[in-house]
Amino acid sequence: MIMDVKQIQEILPHRYPFLLVDRVLEMEEGKRIVASKAVTMNEYFFQGHFPQEPVMPGVLIMEALAQTGAIAVLSMEQNRGKIAYFGGMNKVKFRNKVVPGDVLTLEMEIINLKSRAGVGKGTAYVDGKKVAEGELTFMIG
Repeated sequence: MIMDVKQIQEILPHRYPFLLVDRVLEMEEGKRIVASKAVTMNEYFFQGHFPQEPVMPGVLIMEALAQTGAIAVLSMEQNRGKIAYFGGMNKVKFRNKVVPGDVLTLEMEIINLKSRAGVGKGTAYVDGKKVAEGELTFMIG
């Protein structure tokens, strides 16, 4: 493990209930990152999505990927102390459900990075099976 949740909180402004990354497993600053999120029944969104069949909302899987990419970009010296904002999502596909007890493996490859914006290609897995993917555009502010 490269970073635990306390170290992640030094980089990201997100806090409970919206911090969706627990640990960083691998990272090349500004290029590539692998992180994880343990999904538990205690997640706030399971109260309403859905009480009879808890499923993690797909948009929150994308948010977890965005936070993962933000860690890689905001870890760079020139971006420390800044915030990464969503600019858009393209080619997003959801392939499987994420339920309590799953551990999301979040992989982001930064495919285009300029001084104030960029694009990352993200893929989320559970037990080695792809559950979601997409290209995420972000701005650094």
